Amino acid sequence: MKIVLVGGGGREHALAWKLAQNKRVEEIVVIPGSSGMIEVAEYLPVEWDTAEELADIICSQQPDLVIIGNEAPLEAGIVDILQERKVTVFGPTKAAARIETSKSFAKHLFTKYRIPTASYGVFIDPEEAIRFLEVQTAPYVIKADGLAAGKGVVIAATREEAEQAIIQLLKTGERIVIEEFMEGEEASLLAFVDGETVVPMIAAQDHKRLLDDDAGPNTGGMGAYAPAAVVTPEIYEQAVETILKPTAAALVREGCPFRGVLYAGLMITAEGPKVVEFNCRFGDPETQVLMPLLDSDLTDVILQICRGEIAEVELSWLQAHAVCVVLASFGYPRQTYTGDVIRGLMDVARRDALVFHAGTRYIDGKYYTDGGRVLNVVAVRPNLRAAKDAAYAAVSEISFDGMQYRTDIADKELKKSEEK
Repeated sequence: MKIVLVGGGGREHALAWKLAQNKRVEEIVVIPGSSGMIEVAEYLPVEWDTAEELADIICSQQPDLVIIGNEAPLEAGIVDILQERKVTVFGPTKAAARIETSKSFAKHLFTKYRIPTASYGVFIDPEEAIRFLEVQTAPYVIKADGLAAGKGVVIAATREEAEQAIIQLLKTGERIVIEEFMEGEEASLLAFVDGETVVPMIAAQDHKRLLDDDAGPNTGGMGAYAPAAVVTPEIYEQAVETILKPTAAALVREGCPFRGVLYAGLMITAEGPKVVEFNCRFGDPETQVLMPLLDSDLTDVILQICRGEIAEVELSWLQAHAVCVVLASFGYPRQTYTGDVIRGLMDVARRDALVFHAGTRYIDGKYYTDGGRVLNVVAVRPNLRAAKDAAYAAVSEISFDGMQYRTDIADKELKKSEEK
């Protein structure tokens, strides 16, 4: 079996690593991929301007299965094109992907189908948006309507900061969403979905802010751990029944049924779980902790769903914990500096840890930084404390100029568990 995986970051490296464990998989080609994936997959570092061009590249590989890892090709309609060409593809159509690619579409859907979320307003005019702040209380949540690589959200502490964010975001996009600030703790709950059938995974928790103690700007994610105990069995069931299943059913009723991975960003509030936003694909860096804990065969699960057999899917998980620490380049997320030599990668193996490459380049026997988020260092252990300690022990082996990382991944949960 030959699989083509579209994407090039740490998420796709983790997916390729997991897919390669199926003995029937003879070849995995990641487009564009990266040289850091070479142990588990081939990579095809090509560029494309349109979804049709990408489809031509994919079809030239004659794959048995195509998996779309990142959101931009989904927004461009790559699944629709491949379906027209009779290619087996895992991912939502362009219309269904709007659950991520248009926050205004998603918020209107939540309102129409009474899916719990924050109150909001949608604006294309900066003056109207600024007037809306008068009936809101700080902090203010301002979001770009479209895709922004996880960095299109501003949480403004003051009215002045909010006004600046409104003006800046409307310069780069057609509309924005202003939301009520929800108090609580965030968590990620991903699920395999086909139509109205939902098969949820275990919960994870991402760390969006650049710096320790959730300080600094939002990023694409600086680390994650799973399972996340903040999602208790009761909250888990409530999130599945009041958020995931109703959203899948709503997309069916709206004429755009979803097939793929539906990822709910949750806020665990005093009133119960509410949806912050949805993504239409595997999370990053959540995938980097979920795949090492998934005891089921990922290839078989995806093939079952593509055959319309999601009702037969049963997921099994290791009784363990995983922690991922993201190593980022100097200047991230505002500006990316590349070309720094990465040292110590060969020493990580003795730490019994995994390294998923996100932004690296291999030249003449050395790896160099080649992106904002550079590496994902992951450890799996029987308990969360051991997983965190092992992950940071592995991180200590790696260095490059300007390397940034958080030192407190999973600390919030560890503190709560140790206080009990």
